[in-house]
Amino acid sequence: MNIIKDISPLTEFKRDSARLIAQIKETGRPQILTVNGKPSVVVMDAAAWQEMQDQLDYAETVAGIRKGLMQARADEGTEAGQFFDTLAKSN
Repeated sequence: MNIIKDISPLTEFKRDSARLIAQIKETGRPQILTVNGKPSVVVMDAAAWQEMQDQLDYAETVAGIRKGLMQARADEGTEAGQFFDTLAKSN
C-alpha cells in the first residue's frame, strides 16, 4: 500500500470514481476513503478481495488443524467413536 496514493477523501472518490476504480484495478491495491480526515471505508478490487478471503480461510484452517494436533498430543478431546455415539444420541 502506498500511504500517499491509496488514501482519498470520500468526496474525491465521488467526484472521480472512474479514475480511482481504474487505479484500484491497475494496481490491485485497496483505496482507503476518509470522512472528515479519518479512515472510514476501504474499496478494493473484487479479485483482490477474494484472494484475501481465500488466504484468511486457509490461515484459519491451518490454525484449527494445529490446535487439534496440539490437543491430540496433550491427550485432550474425545475419541471419535465416543463423539459419534454422543452425537447420535442427541438427535
